[in-house]
Amino acid sequence: MNICVYCGSANGTEPHFVAAAEELGRRIGAAGHGLVYGGGDNGLMGKVARSTLAAGGRVVGIIPEFLKKRESMLHEAQELVVVGDMHTRKRMMFERADAFVALPGGIGTLEELVEQLTWVQLGRHTKPVVIADIGGFWRPLLSLFAHMRGSGFIRQEFELRYLVAERVADVLPMIESAIARQDRAGGRVETIDPRL
Repeated sequence: MNICVYCGSANGTEPHFVAAAEELGRRIGAAGHGLVYGGGDNGLMGKVARSTLAAGGRVVGIIPEFLKKRESMLHEAQELVVVGDMHTRKRMMFERADAFVALPGGIGTLEELVEQLTWVQLGRHTKPVVIADIGGFWRPLLSLFAHMRGSGFIRQEFELRYLVAERVADVLPMIESAIARQDRAGGRVETIDPRL
């Protein structure tokens, strides 16, 4: 299984953000899964990728040309793909992943997470999306979703489908359980090109 992790290119202010990125990378690698991520060596991105590598996992980094220097590409990744723009990066990350995890991060992380939630909401794919709410980082966003729901902008027939893990240890079991449920329901993870 290839797990796409969205996270910050900075470490953030709390030590538990770094610890969570490193733990997730270790767990991905130790479980024999692959990591798909944004290709950088800075911040949480670099931590999760280096930890995956150290645990024996495969790492695929996908980075736009203009970010090669700013985010210091991780040259140790088994596969490093340089693309022309952000749209291509996000499409390739989507195509290479079986599930998505959002660790703490900034606007780019938020945008990537919300795009996946939108595609699931609109029925463009059924890959699991896990919000890793480390130290309550994503709680304001989850409150905003509840506010949108209460204000009538997230209707029942277009409910958001995501999983919330407060501990890194719960992330992989949640993904594996979600995929197993889909298998039992009659067909692995359905994927439709989200651009259609």
